Amino acid sequence: MPTKIRKRHFLDYSILIPYLILTVIGLIFVYSSTSYLLISNNANPTSLVLNQGIFWVLSLVLISLMYKMKTDVLKSQQLIIIATYFIFLLLIIVFFVGDEVNGAKGWIRIGSFSMQPAEYLKIMVVWYLSYILSKRQDTIQNNFVTDMKRPLGLVLVMIGLVAIQPDMGNAAIITLLAVILLLSSGINWFYSVIIGGVGIVGSFLVIEFLTHFGEKIFPARLQYIFSRFESFKNPFKYELDQGHQMVNGYYAMYNGSWFGRGLGNSIEKKGFLSEAHTDFIFAVVVEEVGLIGALIILGILIFMIVRIFLVGIRSKKPFNSLICIGIGSLLLLQVFINLGGILGIIPLTGITFPFLSQGGNSLLVLSVGVAFALNISADEKRTKLAFEYEYLKSQERSV
Repeated sequence: MPTKIRKRHFLDYSILIPYLILTVIGLIFVYSSTSYLLISNNANPTSLVLNQGIFWVLSLVLISLMYKMKTDVLKSQQLIIIATYFIFLLLIIVFFVGDEVNGAKGWIRIGSFSMQPAEYLKIMVVWYLSYILSKRQDTIQNNFVTDMKRPLGLVLVMIGLVAIQPDMGNAAIITLLAVILLLSSGINWFYSVIIGGVGIVGSFLVIEFLTHFGEKIFPARLQYIFSRFESFKNPFKYELDQGHQMVNGYYAMYNGSWFGRGLGNSIEKKGFLSEAHTDFIFAVVVEEVGLIGALIILGILIFMIVRIFLVGIRSKKPFNSLICIGIGSLLLLQVFINLGGILGIIPLTGITFPFLSQGGNSLLVLSVGVAFALNISADEKRTKLAFEYEYLKSQERSV
């Protein structure tokens, strides 16, 4: 293959450009959804967007560095094991010294910086399981239980540590990611049916059980979890209590109609809709740019997710394929769970909307996922070009 072709020539703009558009839109809406209340509290109206901007710049630097890495570095067993157990250690530490936010003790505060280990576990599980499953492609069909007993045991323990914080939203996402990766790995159809069936039926039964009996089994400090299950079926019945967020989210989207009230003109963000800049950022988006504008933004995000999935589906290497399927699934799950909560399809979970919601940890984690996808896309393009070049050379020699 010609040596003058550098890695930057393989950059996948169909992933990078949507990412840049979405993150810039995210900065705009973080400022729009936070500035009013900050001014009302005599605080700097740009403080939260500046914090988000710092994480955005850091994310761009990280994407650049990860893109320059060889894919072999990302498949380093030593690096993956160290990173996995580092996150495991943080999940244990947060249980003892973590700060409590919205009922969940899941934050480690270092000065002005706050770290949420559960966010980083999402990308770590994708990375770890993709490596393990890709290395055991030859034996996983017939020895699934033996091969995956220890790796899955470690993943389940870490999910348990997230669940007892309690952070049920992230625990659910990580569990679903693990299931998707297992089903995509080429395991025996019998295990696929068992895992898929248990996952679907189990999810339905858990929601129904918690909806009807959660009040009796949850201790006082965890009653807010039950209240989310109780209120999502009829939020207007609890409009002044646990249904407050959902109801005001509906009002925000109703106010936006087709074309919105105009950028910065949201009514609900002015103290009516709590968590307007995180969980309910998309409701503010609809209110300010309307359903049409919100669907365009959602379309850009879905386009990027589809492109990441396509890179995974077309990949010739198991590790590359699983990583991209995992990253695409992570983004898709966060979109579904966030919008599902806002629209009342599923209970609220506190999951942020990808790239738009205020939250440096979430932005950094998802940006790492984009970096993985860009690196793998370039690796697949280079491999394909090298194969075609060698094929043409062999044809020339045969002539």
